[in-house]
Amino acid sequence: MFKSKDLLGLKELTAEEITFILDTAAGFRDVLKRDIKKVPTLRGRTMVNLFFEPSTRTRTSFELAAKRMSTDVINFSVPTSSVTKG
Repeated sequence: MFKSKDLLGLKELTAEEITFILDTAAGFRDVLKRDIKKVPTLRGRTMVNLFFEPSTRTRTSFELAAKRMSTDVINFSVPTSSVTKG
């Protein structure tokens, strides 16, 4: 659907891509109204987050989004990982 695999801004997106993102967001808004706020999109998969900067809000939002898509989450933090060893 998208020309690029990375989303770094809106300037490079087509009108169709922006519409797709907004339609997808509307679907997730409906999910938030349900008792069980999960979709099976990533069931059976594991997502690994590696954050080089300390940010509780960012880590928590990524983890919550992954869990709502039914995936397992592993979080790494650079200060407590072997990355600090060099």
